Amino acid sequence: MLSKSKMLNHTNIGSAGTASSTSASYSLYPARSRRGKHKIFIGMAPGVGKTYRMLEEGHALKQEGIDVVIGLLETHGRKETAEKAEGLEIIPRKQFPRGELMLTDMDTDAIIERCLATSRFASTPQLVLIDELAHTNVPGSQREKRYQDVEVVLAAGIDVYSTMNIQHLESLNDLVARITGIVVRERVPDRILDEANEVVVVDVTPETLQERLLEGKIYAPQKIQQSLDNFFQRRNLIALRELALREVADNVEEDAIATTPNGQFCNIHERVLVCVSTYPNSVQLLRRGARLANYMNAPLYTLFVADPERFLTKEESLHIHTCEKLCQEFEGTFIRVTSNNIANAIAEVAEKYRITQIVIGESQRSRWQMFLKGSLTQKLVRLLKNIDLHIIASEKTA
Repeated sequence: MLSKSKMLNHTNIGSAGTASSTSASYSLYPARSRRGKHKIFIGMAPGVGKTYRMLEEGHALKQEGIDVVIGLLETHGRKETAEKAEGLEIIPRKQFPRGELMLTDMDTDAIIERCLATSRFASTPQLVLIDELAHTNVPGSQREKRYQDVEVVLAAGIDVYSTMNIQHLESLNDLVARITGIVVRERVPDRILDEANEVVVVDVTPETLQERLLEGKIYAPQKIQQSLDNFFQRRNLIALRELALREVADNVEEDAIATTPNGQFCNIHERVLVCVSTYPNSVQLLRRGARLANYMNAPLYTLFVADPERFLTKEESLHIHTCEKLCQEFEGTFIRVTSNNIANAIAEVAEKYRITQIVIGESQRSRWQMFLKGSLTQKLVRLLKNIDLHIIASEKTA
């Protein structure tokens, strides 16, 4: 859950900030008055332009007088990315001899020493650009993962810009495997995004990304067709793009709820609630609600409010069970509550689940009953704010 300043499609949404805990290894460096700020550039797949965008912003901040260095850059042979890095100081990589091979990786100690040394002579903030947050470090490194190195840099009071792809987020690992058929081994804990001060979605269309691939701007020519046939299939890119946009949007909404007094916030995503009862038209309502949820690409909820003062007949119980099974077939969530005030119960569930659309049937009461007690629709209109109410007329057949 992203609980700090967010940026969706390059548009700033808001800001806040808290410091996270530090480990014993941070005591190797002088204590700082503040923890560094972390900005993450996230995208749906390699090649969307995360590193390029990070370098662009690094250059802009350097022109403003901020001390900007590159801690780790992975160009993957991309000419435009390499050219964009020109003019920024690059901290040399640390070398790890392995037999006849010489492996290299980010030198965290050198980054911190360089930035802290500079800070003694200038009061300007230090910013380090670190590519590929999910990277697994070379065996023999002090820490296993690059995101752990980033935490050390942040604890030293140095600001960090970093990059990652949505498929590397831990909580999405199983879903990504189902979408793409590929199990991602390098993963970043969700808390890293939770603690980030800002998250930027670098977004392009699947068609644009495939064009970049065909033009050789992402991988070497011999890997292009293999990539198109596997990870870079259009259906995969569409799904991953939606995951990236939703991940940030969902958490922007959570942040808005947490920071807005009295719950006066605006839901970003649609959520559909169908209110069923013992009346036969409930099945019809569920189908209409499911279609509405499908059109809106929204989660579906179904609510049955039980009267505490009466027991359901066998037929009524069977009917409600049928509604529950149908809701499950539509991949919805069935909710059962007990209350003698149906309108209040619906309003409470709507608030709890942040519902934006409610589907109910037309009143079964006579005009005389509605005159004396009021209709459910009238009560809901008074109780609900910023929620659309859909009243579905009964049909002869369901």
